[in-house]
Amino acid sequence: MTDGLFTNKSILIVDDDPDVVTALSGAFSDQGASVSTATDGNEAITRADADVPDLIILDAMLPKRSGFLVLEKLKGKKNGDAKPRVIMITGNEGKRHQSWAESLGVDAYFNKPFRLDRLMESAQTLLS
Repeated sequence: MTDGLFTNKSILIVDDDPDVVTALSGAFSDQGASVSTATDGNEAITRADADVPDLIILDAMLPKRSGFLVLEKLKGKKNGDAKPRVIMITGNEGKRHQSWAESLGVDAYFNKPFRLDRLMESAQTLLS
């Protein structure tokens, strides 16, 4: 494995759509990232608390706990710079959800379907 854009970076992908998880996991792994996944909001919190990732790709609409509640919990922690960067992805149209995510501290926001190269560029910018 040669070094990639995300070598030595840990990324948590949280989505209940297996196709999205597979695509994003493959893309980030191919670029050297250590990838973990979660399929619901509670699992996302557990994984993020156990091993704080550098970046979380977070779906807005999740089973058990919405991405917004996950984001609120993650960004509300008082651990200084250890907070992970968060890119939220959602199928929700409209600016109300984006405004809510931004008020909670999201670092980037993408509507589905999104271009993978744009998401990867955003991730690279956030982690550099």
